[in-house]
Amino acid sequence: MFWSKNAKSSLEDMEQAEICQLEAEALYRSGTHHCAEAVMESIRKQFATNLPEAVVGTVSGFGGGSGVGCICGAVSGGTVAIGLVMQDKKATTQLTKELHTWFKEKYSVTCCKTIRAKNDKGICSQITGEVAGKIAEMLSRK
Repeated sequence: MFWSKNAKSSLEDMEQAEICQLEAEALYRSGTHHCAEAVMESIRKQFATNLPEAVVGTVSGFGGGSGVGCICGAVSGGTVAIGLVMQDKKATTQLTKELHTWFKEKYSVTCCKTIRAKNDKGICSQITGEVAGKIAEMLSRK
């Protein structure tokens, strides 16, 4: 079987999404990063290497649903990461809507408190990885 140029690109995109997913989950599990920070760092390393690591601090307040259990920190941190990479309001808005729709289809809600009440705490590392992987997949298409 011969690979077309598009097939190779698609394979590379899948690998990039998997790298982001695994890295974000590992950062979360390590305890060095919470959900929002782990998503931001994994996306920064793959898509915005020109940005300093300190940019991860811009999402520090989003962990644990902004500290009060509101919107999932992985989703809110991921939204900031999308904006930093895209640097285009229309594209960022489009991808943010796509992320929220995907997340709600998968988990029914975006509320951290509700998700954690229905699952054990281990769900957070899984969600962190999945969100980072989904964002990488979306960014790879743009």
